[in-house]
Amino acid sequence: MGMTITEKILAAHCGKDSVTPGELINAKVDIVLSNDITAPIAIKEFKKSGATEVFDKEKIAMVPDHFAPNKDIMSAEQCKMLRDFAKEHNLTHYYETGRMGVEHALLPEQGVVGPGDVVIGADSHTCTYGGLGAFSTGVGSTDVAAAMITGEIWFKVPESMKFVYKGKLNRWVGGKDLILHTIGDIGVDGALYRAMEFTGEVIEKLDMSNRLTMANMAIEAGGKNGIVAPDAITEAYVKGRAKRPYKFYASDADAKYVDIREYDCSKLEPVVACPHLPSNTKFVSELSKITVDQVFVGSCTNGRIEDLREAAAVMKGRKVAPYVRMIVIPATVEIYRQALHEGLLDIFMNADAAISTPTCGPCLGGHMGILAKGEKAIATSNRNFVGRMGHPESEVYLSNPSVAAASAVLGRIAHPEEVGAVELVAR
Repeated sequence: MGMTITEKILAAHCGKDSVTPGELINAKVDIVLSNDITAPIAIKEFKKSGATEVFDKEKIAMVPDHFAPNKDIMSAEQCKMLRDFAKEHNLTHYYETGRMGVEHALLPEQGVVGPGDVVIGADSHTCTYGGLGAFSTGVGSTDVAAAMITGEIWFKVPESMKFVYKGKLNRWVGGKDLILHTIGDIGVDGALYRAMEFTGEVIEKLDMSNRLTMANMAIEAGGKNGIVAPDAITEAYVKGRAKRPYKFYASDADAKYVDIREYDCSKLEPVVACPHLPSNTKFVSELSKITVDQVFVGSCTNGRIEDLREAAAVMKGRKVAPYVRMIVIPATVEIYRQALHEGLLDIFMNADAAISTPTCGPCLGGHMGILAKGEKAIATSNRNFVGRMGHPESEVYLSNPSVAAASAVLGRIAHPEEVGAVELVAR
């Protein structure tokens, strides 16, 4: 029996010729990641164990991005713990404010993670790197502490589900819509502890940004990881960027899947997740009566340059509606710089949107965009649970960047074509 791409990567990292779903393995890790919320716990456990050295200073990444730039004294103390630990152990991949970005956009951009890697992170959206063809998953802070000491972690090999996307995407429909539609189909626990393998002619044509978006939200269906087989598009992205050697894996033709789902993408219009679950999905055309108070474009899901271009294509020459606030946060410094050079920031500023230095802030209800009681937001982020972005009686809708931008212009959830938008770049 053949193996899936996920099984092949795990087998290679535990020194076996093959693995099977349900098998317990001990795998070597290529990157161990944590942030300013989760690293302090890991650091405390690291010290409590009596360890004095990390297993490899080049394979540990610490990114202060959630409450950074520091929003208060407590967050300053947490960020200082990362800084002190990174300095003490001379970590290669520590990113200070001014160089940092939202971790799951930053690490692929900087070539820290790559195809064929096993990556763990004390953040549930670590599954993002599956867009590159890596096995990447979120773990607890104590697991991170153990991995920083040993360079290894145990896994139960997940069963795999295959998702086949057929047809041709309509205008303004991208990776965010595909993954929201998928989560709407299978539910928030439909892929519980399973590998979500994204395949088909639509996936093969998606750029890296959209692939990363899809893998990013695998956890919202309960997935252990999301993954796309690497190809020429992957090679073009990682070539000259990767900090380490990488390897492409692909599923065997006779690999076993616990479930296979097929979708005709030609029937899709932009998808919106309604409160209070990512699985509560509707087409944008069904939600035209929903007004919004805040629009957020950014996060590890949709804060890349392609996302900003998409939002800017809608905002160009237009204004944010009265009494609506729009917050745009480029996910990394490099994305911010590129958006500046391309004139995207001018478009947003001319539209009366606010622009922030890279941070996760609003996505988790941390800072830079908290919702008051009764307010509604549409966001390009990945979660819309009760109280996710502020008051427990606020509401969050999730969408792609073009829908978020159109909603900012009209003050209600809207399709980009409702504002007469012309797509900036072809998909």
